[in-house]
Amino acid sequence: MSYSPVELRHVRLPRSLVGYRRAAVDRLLEEVAESYEAVWRERGELLDRLDQLEVELRRHREVEELLRSTLVSAERAAQELKEQAKRQADTILEEARLEAREITRRARAERDALAAEASRLRVLLHAALDALEEAEEGVVGAPSSDPPPSAAEAA
Repeated sequence: MSYSPVELRHVRLPRSLVGYRRAAVDRLLEEVAESYEAVWRERGELLDRLDQLEVELRRHREVEELLRSTLVSAERAAQELKEQAKRQADTILEEARLEAREITRRARAERDALAAEASRLRVLLHAALDALEEAEEGVVGAPSSDPPPSAAEAA
C-alpha cells in the first residue's frame, strides 16, 4: 500500500507493553513524512519541468522543420533562378548571333552592290575613254562635221 505524506502524518501505531518508544516512532514517522513530502514536491516540480521541456522541444522541432523547409525552398528558388538566368543568357546569345548574321548579310549585300556599281562605272568609264580615243583619232585623221558623242550616248 502506498502512503502520501499527509497519510503518514496521521498513522497511529497500536500500543503494546514491550515495544518501541512512542516518541521515537512518532519522530521517525515525522521525519519520513517530511522526507517523503520533499521527494513528493520535487517529483511534482520535475514533472512540471518535464512538461515545460516537452513543450519547448515541440516548439524547437517545429522551428527546425520550418527552417528545413525554408532551406529547401531557398535552394529550389536559387536553382530555378540559375536555370532562368542561363536560359536568358542563351536567348541573348542566340539573338546576338542572329543579329550578327543579319548585319554580316547586309554588309555583304552592300559590298556586292557597291562592287557591281563600281564595275558598271568602270565599264562606262572605259566606254567613254574608248569613245574619246575614237573621236580624237577621227579628228586627227580626218575632219568630221559630227560632234563628239556625249557621255550619255556612250552609255
